[in-house]
Amino acid sequence: MPSPSSQAARRIHVYGHVSGAPQAIASEFGGTVSSAPEHESDVAIFVINPAAGIDAPTIALWAALDEIQIPRLVLVNGLDGQELDFEDAVMVANRVFDQLVTPYLVLHHDDGSPAALIRLHDLSIIDYSTTPASVRPCDPEHEELVKEFREEFLEQMQEMDDGAFAAGILFPAIPINLTNKIGIDIVHAYIKSLPSSS
Repeated sequence: MPSPSSQAARRIHVYGHVSGAPQAIASEFGGTVSSAPEHESDVAIFVINPAAGIDAPTIALWAALDEIQIPRLVLVNGLDGQELDFEDAVMVANRVFDQLVTPYLVLHHDDGSPAALIRLHDLSIIDYSTTPASVRPCDPEHEELVKEFREEFLEQMQEMDDGAFAAGILFPAIPINLTNKIGIDIVHAYIKSLPSSS
């Protein structure tokens, strides 16, 4: 269980092609962009943009960190357009990184822009169109829409204990949007869940 000192500074390293805006992500979470595998790190954040795919240097960095089992998050950034799809980005990452878990899926406005996340654990919706974000139960049509994704997620989680993320063996993929703050709170919660490095 993390100690109350979970507010302690963490060594956060951000990796990814410039299309994923790693510098903006590093600024948001108090991290440092790196182009080499950082072994003295509390968490590695890999940023991918669905429109650009995942480049070879980023894949090599992921593989280099496999040996030391640093906790890793995959953030899917650049979800502004209708064609940029979180699930597609995760499918690509599953092929070139490791099997990821998707605790949240994106819900869109009618115009295709991301508006909310649905938490697969309990099917609640986090609506980022309100300030602060509000949480409500999902509608029956959403429940049906995410049924298969939820079954797969719950099955993956059955094999993992609570410390799997901190142990560097469970890799959550989180959809984020820096403009309307989608997913930012979730990433902060993952970082805070890690034991402090002091």
